[in-house]
Amino acid sequence: MEVAEQPRRRPGGRSARVRERVHTAVVELLESRRLEEVSIPLVAERAGVHQATVYRRWGDVSGLIEDVVEARLGALAPIPDTGTLRGDLELAAVRFAEVIAPLGSILIRAAALSPPSAEAPVAFSTRANQLQALLDRAAERGEKTPTLTELLEGVTAPLYFHALFFGRPADAEHAEELVDRLLVYIEAKSER
Repeated sequence: MEVAEQPRRRPGGRSARVRERVHTAVVELLESRRLEEVSIPLVAERAGVHQATVYRRWGDVSGLIEDVVEARLGALAPIPDTGTLRGDLELAAVRFAEVIAPLGSILIRAAALSPPSAEAPVAFSTRANQLQALLDRAAERGEKTPTLTELLEGVTAPLYFHALFFGRPADAEHAEELVDRLLVYIEAKSER
């Protein structure tokens, strides 16, 4: 009995090129228009792809913006494994602060103003899963760890706030200070 050969998927193939063109179109449109003016037909036209392709893959502008932000953050700021919670969090915070700058406040504002789509709920994003894995590793080593929500509220949210309202990334010292505050809080919380 002969087994049919499965088609091989090519990383970086047509699908990846379409995704990159669509992502570039979204960023360019957000640089020149208000969020309310950005639509799937405009994105498709600018990217040179059929509207149906964009609708099928992303559903709506909210889903598209979430994918752009998540892809850029995921590609530019991988989660480290230094062997300690403090080391992991400090390195992740510093990298994250650096990555926010190229994304620009335009994408951050658009993501904040755009309601989460049903297809890609923020709570289950790749980034949240990566951060949870970082916390799980630390817990397995016996370290006191914050919850994912505490990490997001104590470190990630202030870094977004800094980029959004000050128009530039937080420096490494500020990012490390946020981590220190979180760990002090976690230590005090465990002593109660």
